[in-house]
Parts: sequence; C-alpha cells; structure tokens
Amino acid sequence: MTEPDDDLSLEMVTAALRMDSADVAVYARVLSRSLSEALPPDYVTVERERSVSDRMHGRPGEIAKVAIRLGDQLMTLAVKNGQPSAEICREVRGVVLSRQNVPLQQWATALASALVVHAESNAQAAEALRRLVTGS
Repeated sequence: MTEPDDDLSLEMVTAALRMDSADVAVYARVLSRSLSEALPPDYVTVERERSVSDRMHGRPGEIAKVAIRLGDQLMTLAVKNGQPSAEICREVRGVVLSRQNVPLQQWATALASALVVHAESNAQAAEALRRLVTGS
C-alpha cells in the first residue's frame, strides 16, 4: 500500500460503504455479502430472521444483524422493521467496555476508518479492502 496508485484512502472506503444506504435492508445485504467475501470468516457475523415461508422454500431469510469485529472494536448494524440501529462497541475479552448508538452514516464512516487502520497493519485486510472498493 505504499504506491500512490495502490493507496486506499478513507474517502474511497467510506464511499464504497455508503453505496446503497438509502434502503437499509438492501444496504445490510450488500454490506454483509461484500464484507463476508472480502474479510476472514471470524471478522463478520450475520444473523438472519427466517419466516416459515423462508424455511419451507429454502431461502436464507432477511438479515437482522451484521457484526464486524476489528480488534477490540465491534460494529453492529441491526435492521428491525426496515429501521437501522447502528452501534459501535469497545470489547475486551468478551466484556463490552463501552457501547454507543450512532446514526447510520456515522457508523459507515467509523467502519471505513477502522477498516483502513486495520489494513495498514494487515496485508490480508488491505487486499480485502481493495476488493471491496473496486468491486472485484
């Protein structure tokens, strides 16, 4: 990430995370798929709610919550009745030390910042961010 053409700026990552945020359910689906494909499995957790119809037809159901863990930061986006609930937590050894509810755009900016900081010290995370930003 030292070559200028290869740098991932905070603005680029933030823009990638803010795409499609008008419809929260679609945003959660795109975000969970993008981050799940781009980051290692233990970084992203997705909780789904499945109706009886979903189970009968083998559908995965609607996303209820997406959690992204980066170091001691846990960032969650829950969707309930089409309304977002974004939260940033500081967690150490399974104990939540602080919890802050924030607006969706602030959450996306904080997530982008945390991803960029994490990518500076982790080559795999840097490559994942490149894939997220470029869409490949």
